[in-house]
Amino acid sequence: MSAVVTDAGAGDGTAERRREQRGWYFYDWANSVFSTSVLTVFLGPYLTGIAKAAADAEGFVHPLGVPVRAGSFFAYAVSASVLLSVLVMPLAGAIADRTGRKKPILGVAAYVGAGATSGMFFLEGERYLLGGVLLVVANVGFAVAAVIYNAFLPQIAGPEERDAVSSRGWAFGYAAGSIVLVGNLALFLGHDSLGVTEGSAARICIASAGVWWAVFTIVPLRRLRERPGTAAGERVSLLSGWRQLAETARELRRYRLTMLFLLAYLVYNDGVQTVITQASVFGSEELGLDQTTLISAILLVQVLAVAGALLMGRLAQHYGAKRTILGSLAAWTATVAAGYFLPAGAPGYFFVLAAGIGLVMGGSQALSRSLFSQLVPPGKEGEFFSLYEVSDRGTSWLGPLVFGLAYQLTESYRAAIISLLVFFVLGFVLLLRVPVERAAKAAGNPLPERI
Repeated sequence: MSAVVTDAGAGDGTAERRREQRGWYFYDWANSVFSTSVLTVFLGPYLTGIAKAAADAEGFVHPLGVPVRAGSFFAYAVSASVLLSVLVMPLAGAIADRTGRKKPILGVAAYVGAGATSGMFFLEGERYLLGGVLLVVANVGFAVAAVIYNAFLPQIAGPEERDAVSSRGWAFGYAAGSIVLVGNLALFLGHDSLGVTEGSAARICIASAGVWWAVFTIVPLRRLRERPGTAAGERVSLLSGWRQLAETARELRRYRLTMLFLLAYLVYNDGVQTVITQASVFGSEELGLDQTTLISAILLVQVLAVAGALLMGRLAQHYGAKRTILGSLAAWTATVAAGYFLPAGAPGYFFVLAAGIGLVMGGSQALSRSLFSQLVPPGKEGEFFSLYEVSDRGTSWLGPLVFGLAYQLTESYRAAIISLLVFFVLGFVLLLRVPVERAAKAAGNPLPERI
């Protein structure tokens, strides 16, 4: 049964497989605008402003009667969404694997997330609690859909294709994020000439990301095909999903090499995510750069990430995904180290740093996904990719914690940014120790020519 589930192209014509792959790319095109325009740029400042408008004289809001500083509300809402995602993603992955019905789960999660994002258009006045609820729902939908989307990769691409296919998917996502962000920024920066308030412009930008997400999700839902699950023909319930999760947890010791790669990814990706989220803080607080410069740098990262993902996909064809990722981690180390020496008040140097981040960011993430797909046991794609997403979202507190502690002890954002080198160096060492060929064989997968 597992060979039927996972063998990309077994019995499929090349044209049909390519059609599926192109449809798959479009989900990256659909959902990336949520992480770019909503989470990275607009929602944090806007929702924080709503919370501050609702705060009492001491600066606190009281969701469910709990006193929370208004300035912390957005961060707490994100944390709540991460916690809920960690609980829901493995269950969704297990049910998808057993039933083989990935498309309905992908569709429901995507449209719940897109609907919640579009609903943020109604965040006005003091409706901070509505904003928090919609953020949690949207981010959980985003996370669950990402698990199922990633689980399609071993089914639509053979071992030799996955680096290129995964890289193209990331490139599609960054291209969409760039296009929508340009339109959003044009609206936001020119809101006066268009006769709308700054708050209304922000709400339109946020809600438009939800509409974009919903419209382009139609493409993968139409083009992707279902494969039989591991329990095809059996009645599958939430209880059976939990049982499948428990069984997989017991079996994890059989896939120790896969878990070693997951640990390496957990470490270095935490560094990647922290650089992405804290670079603007470093730029504004340490380098004294204005908001327009920071947003322009985010756009530059998005544009160059397209080229970086495609370039590193080509390098992986010649050198293998593992070696290319190791090279990207060396580049990450050099880029972050260079950030320590950036002079204040010099945006040109910050743009050079942003360019370096953009060129390595997309490729390192795309190749990590494709390499992990080679190490996943057949028939358990959804469950293992839920662990992959948990390692991304569920542990992303560690990098910010190190960053924050470094600043607290030194009162220097330069020391804080240099503290992140430990994630890239340790991740490099751990990944270097992963025998990926043995890990793929242990998982029961055929080996590509280069891995």
